[in-house]
Amino acid sequence: MKIKWWPWGFLTLVCLVLLGFFVLYPLGTLFSNSVLNDEGGFSLQAFVQLMDDSEYVKAFWNTLILGVSVTFCTVLIGVPFAYMVARYEFPLKNLVAVLPILTIVIPEIIVGQSWLLVLGNNGLLTNFFADHGIELPSFYGWTGMIFSMTLVYYTYIYLGVLAALRGFDGSLEEAGLSLGTSPLVTKWRVLVPVMLPAVLVNALVVFTLVVGNFALSMLLGSRVPLLSVMTYNTFVSEMGGSPALQSAMSVVSIAIVAVVLFVQKRVVERKIYTMTQGRAPVPERVRSWASALFTSSVGIIILASLLPLIVVFIAAFTETSGPVMRWGSWSLDSLTRAIRHAPEPIINSLQFSSIATVVGVAFAVLVSYLTIKKRNAATQLLDYIVVLPLTISGTVLGIALVQTFNTGWLVLAGTSGIMVLAYAVRRLPFAVRNATSTLFNIPESIEEASISLGVSPLMTFFKVILPAMKASLISAAILMWVTTISELSASVVVYSGGLETMPIAIFRQVDGGRLGLASAYGAALVTVILVPIFVSIKVFRINLFSSK
Repeated sequence: MKIKWWPWGFLTLVCLVLLGFFVLYPLGTLFSNSVLNDEGGFSLQAFVQLMDDSEYVKAFWNTLILGVSVTFCTVLIGVPFAYMVARYEFPLKNLVAVLPILTIVIPEIIVGQSWLLVLGNNGLLTNFFADHGIELPSFYGWTGMIFSMTLVYYTYIYLGVLAALRGFDGSLEEAGLSLGTSPLVTKWRVLVPVMLPAVLVNALVVFTLVVGNFALSMLLGSRVPLLSVMTYNTFVSEMGGSPALQSAMSVVSIAIVAVVLFVQKRVVERKIYTMTQGRAPVPERVRSWASALFTSSVGIIILASLLPLIVVFIAAFTETSGPVMRWGSWSLDSLTRAIRHAPEPIINSLQFSSIATVVGVAFAVLVSYLTIKKRNAATQLLDYIVVLPLTISGTVLGIALVQTFNTGWLVLAGTSGIMVLAYAVRRLPFAVRNATSTLFNIPESIEEASISLGVSPLMTFFKVILPAMKASLISAAILMWVTTISELSASVVVYSGGLETMPIAIFRQVDGGRLGLASAYGAALVTVILVPIFVSIKVFRINLFSSK
């Protein structure tokens, strides 16, 4: 395909150069450092050292076990949940269908902190049952990680399966029943194969998120060695030293995701079924005890998922004495200290996230337009590179950026620039995905008509395309803002003194046992996340959480 050089070919080249320098170059540095010794020669000593380290081998297997366990649990919850919402009518169904999506915007650091407030060693329920002679098992370790991660990530399975079920042609199921096949066998032979690709694709997303999870693993993992935590600890202990070991750990983390992605892709390709859009089955109304059972079962799951939102605000107004929460005694001390006496994390979060959102959305709009409307061989490469950060955990990305930009002509380590860069690179794929959603529906004829009237291609882009993308632009900006301001795994690696953000402050306060102050920062963080979402829904009339 011939590439038109001006202006779109030039802009494609600019985007490729920027992504190459800020995405491919750091990853190349990371891989290079993993196979170099202290003298700069080729060596696999770092990988050999990892294989000889029993603690690291244990962390490797623990990470795989955790990923598989959480993914399995999310499938157990997400698939039946989606099936109930798609196939049955029951009280409060519309509310039930939408509420799980809110779990995506709750920062993981808030989730971990809130569950510690409830079920930690000095948690509300832990103390309540202890006062009545019942000792709850420790929430630290496998129990806490699997439980909390399942409630955080099941929404991905739920959304994917729900979309597949709503696109399912009900006549296929009716045909199976008309041939005398039992309802259960019909669902197994007809419905399950159609849902399977959606389950596998979203299960990969969940597995990837679990493998790269830092916040919940660090807060709740206790003495369970995991790759994400061990990689971070190695990075911190080796600051200023040889980067080989931390690089090798990061490469192994990337390799795990790459292997799973390859296997999943091969399996999904064999399971894809082409289906002509037909009439979806009419939801069946359930009554009496069945209705109560459906509503209560999904209600328990949703309540547990959203409990962190409730707990963090209650704890922010609760009187504290060191690590002790005096539940039922109210105080503004924690909020006063966070907002008036130590506001730097709040100010830093607002500044860094605002800049990253503006830069990320602007770049995402351009990349989306090039890859959708101006396709050629170069834009195909651009499309591949821009989604690459999805396969990299925040900790690994942070290490790559620090190793790359701590020396040379562009030194970003230790500055606010590396914070903004980490935010923008890590969350860019989400902004691109949202920005492209409208472009598919904008006909080429509108753009051609504008150009035929003498308007230049660039001015047509600004006067015609951008106004038509208003809804997706706002959605992309909201998603970019929500995900950057709650970012911890990358920022905790790249930040330095004076650059602490709210998630980092929460992490440090929880680690130091100051749960009241952590809750105050948590309440502030949740507020600045929910306010723009509320504004986009009420003012701009954008349905960010559509269940249709």
